[in-house]
Amino acid sequence: MKRPSFHPSPKKILAVVLALVPVIWVVYLFLTPAEPPTTLLSSAKLTLETARNAGALRYSEVAFRNAEELVKAGWMEMARQNGRLAPLRDYGTADSLLMQAIKVASEATTSSQQFLNDLQRVVHNERQDLQEELVSWQQALNGSLARLSLTRYWSMAELAAKQADRMVNLGEYDEARESMSLSRTWLSQLAKSMDQYDDQDSQYLPVWRRWVEETIADSKASGGYAVIVDKGKHRLYLVKAGKVIHTYNCELGYNAGHQKMFSGDGATPEGKYRITAYRPRGSRYYKALNINYPNDNDRKRFADNKAKGIISQRARIGGLIEIHGHGGQGKDWTEGCVALTNKEMDH
Repeated sequence: MKRPSFHPSPKKILAVVLALVPVIWVVYLFLTPAEPPTTLLSSAKLTLETARNAGALRYSEVAFRNAEELVKAGWMEMARQNGRLAPLRDYGTADSLLMQAIKVASEATTSSQQFLNDLQRVVHNERQDLQEELVSWQQALNGSLARLSLTRYWSMAELAAKQADRMVNLGEYDEARESMSLSRTWLSQLAKSMDQYDDQDSQYLPVWRRWVEETIADSKASGGYAVIVDKGKHRLYLVKAGKVIHTYNCELGYNAGHQKMFSGDGATPEGKYRITAYRPRGSRYYKALNINYPNDNDRKRFADNKAKGIISQRARIGGLIEIHGHGGQGKDWTEGCVALTNKEMDH
């Protein structure tokens, strides 16, 4: 028996195709789910790390924190979408958040680099100015008795400046500026102390001038020799018949910036003295001229200072102050004597 042939009409074929379209679409969705933006997330993290390395956390913190939050939000949104059924996943919001994070982090990097460049220039200029101040103060202290008591301020200022240099080398510019500020604080203290020193000098200046004038007048009247020591300038003047005939550089006691008060204080005495002996031998140093320290004025001052409690009751007044050789060391080093070079002592 012959089977009847089946010839569906075009309308029936169309109806079948239309009925299959939703099924095909559902199958397509399940077979091709949306891809999570893992590459974009990696780029956002890398851009954020670049901003951190550029100093954004310090110099552009608001922008850096915003970028950090955007990365976290994008990451969480991506994780939330991963937890949904494949056909329902939508990474559009995650993409948007991560793209925004990259933009903000990049802006933070640029802003930080610009700020850092400006800060480097500022720190460089401030360090140059500070170095000039240090050099100026060093020159002001050289050859001055004030350096004996004030050099410690300059040394602390220099130490802070060197710390600033170390911070600059490490890229810690804010810390470098703090160290430079500390250095200037020490220089300010130095200036203040120097003013006090100058004020003190001005009180004694008339007395010192009177001693010099009287010494020159005595030399002129007798036609004899005299020696004048200028502690401030580290000069020894040889005078004959009231006129300076030779000038020497000299070195003093290691604490020469003060009047001598007691034995062992390292100060070179101030006053009018007589040379009591010439010692070609017998001194600890090369040749010596002894002076009559302590004289009556020294003894009176010593007794007054003891009575006032300025110095210890066990202190001794000392003695054996000389003009002697072995000088030329470039520093104040004696126990209170005045030192010349051996050649100058011969002269």
